[in-house]
Amino acid sequence: MQSFFSRTRLGHLPTVVGLLVAIFSTAFAQAPAPAPLQTPNPHYVSIPLEISVSRPAAEVWKRVGKYCDIEEWLQVPCVITSGKDGEFGAVRSLRNGAVIEILVAKTAMSYTYTQPVREGQRYNLYHGTVEAVPVSATTSKLVNTLVFDNSMLADDAAREKDIQQRTAQFTRALNNMKTLAEGGTLPPSAARGPGR
Repeated sequence: MQSFFSRTRLGHLPTVVGLLVAIFSTAFAQAPAPAPLQTPNPHYVSIPLEISVSRPAAEVWKRVGKYCDIEEWLQVPCVITSGKDGEFGAVRSLRNGAVIEILVAKTAMSYTYTQPVREGQRYNLYHGTVEAVPVSATTSKLVNTLVFDNSMLADDAAREKDIQQRTAQFTRALNNMKTLAEGGTLPPSAARGPGR
């Protein structure tokens, strides 16, 4: 003979099973397809550059590692427009707002920045990392790595030209950083000639 409790539990069994089937079928249902990518066929490029410096990494970083030190070694106007120099989320404006960069990561002797999306332009995922790396007690190296998508350029020739221009620009920046970190001075940017 069935007790009241066993009849009640068995009586609800179809309801419980139905509820479990509904829960699990919903949980395992196929999710909707994600929205298409803005750039369906990106062409990611990385440009790793480095230069040896005859100074300890900590001294090098102290001399050229602040977020707006770029003003001196890249020789472009730099203003912190939001946050504080060297803090997460700091925003720097270069060339009077022509370039905006946000500090998104940092360590004791490095930082990584990105550029926001501009209205009417494809996002190229541009990121850069600047770092001082100890090599010995008295020497170090400066590393500048760029990562971006150049698929929006017309063809391979245009992409190669862009890579060469960026490589030249940031190689010059690293040379300037080395000069400054080793105690030298840079000539005024106007004296360096056009495009340099």
